[in-house]
Amino acid sequence: MKSVVFPENERGKANHGWLKAAHSFSFASWYDPDKIHFGALRVLNDDWVAPGMGFSAHPHDNMEIITIPLEGSLRHKDSMGHTSVIKSGEVQVMSAGTGIVHSELNPDHGKALRLFQIWIFPDKKNVEPRYDQITYNTEELKKDFVQVVSPDQNDKGTWIHQQAWIHLTEMQDDSKRTYAFKKKENGLYIMVINGNFEVDGHLLKERDAIGIWDTDSIDILNIQEGRLLLIEVPLQFNY
Repeated sequence: MKSVVFPENERGKANHGWLKAAHSFSFASWYDPDKIHFGALRVLNDDWVAPGMGFSAHPHDNMEIITIPLEGSLRHKDSMGHTSVIKSGEVQVMSAGTGIVHSELNPDHGKALRLFQIWIFPDKKNVEPRYDQITYNTEELKKDFVQVVSPDQNDKGTWIHQQAWIHLTEMQDDSKRTYAFKKKENGLYIMVINGNFEVDGHLLKERDAIGIWDTDSIDILNIQEGRLLLIEVPLQFNY
């Protein structure tokens, strides 16, 4: 088994007043040649958006974009005609494909929005753009890994155009869970949302992350109650 740790304090930081962002991988004006992507995982942005503020209409193409609100709500509007609000306990997916324009706004004028936005390189280019939104059971997080994204339209959660899986879980003190890889050749990127964990002998705190590969499974030990985001992606891919 091989692993690499991505400490929280090594993420790129940006403060635009209404937007405070932490970038796990090179993004916008922040560039680190050692942090371009982890396999097919291109972007993991950890955003704070001020009340009533947001991103005006902007384009995307040929990228699988997953948004996971942590606190607050997000109003989405796109060129396909979708207008919706997503909140904590929900996951949004856009397959940008041949091109899509969308805007993202915090509609709450009294509460900030916290979210993860994830970009994954697709395994097919120029697909028809699509939008989806699901709700997951937050109580199930305490029992197991809850799958929110997969490559299979008929599987749990929603789906994307890539051999990738995203799970969330919540663990109590001194508990252990074992994540089994869907594909042995994939890599697993684990982000600590909060709490403290031990993975492959490394102690990880809030917003620390670790990449794992060359193994069939990985044991995760909880030191202090908290939540995890797990993203399994191909390490080798064509784009």
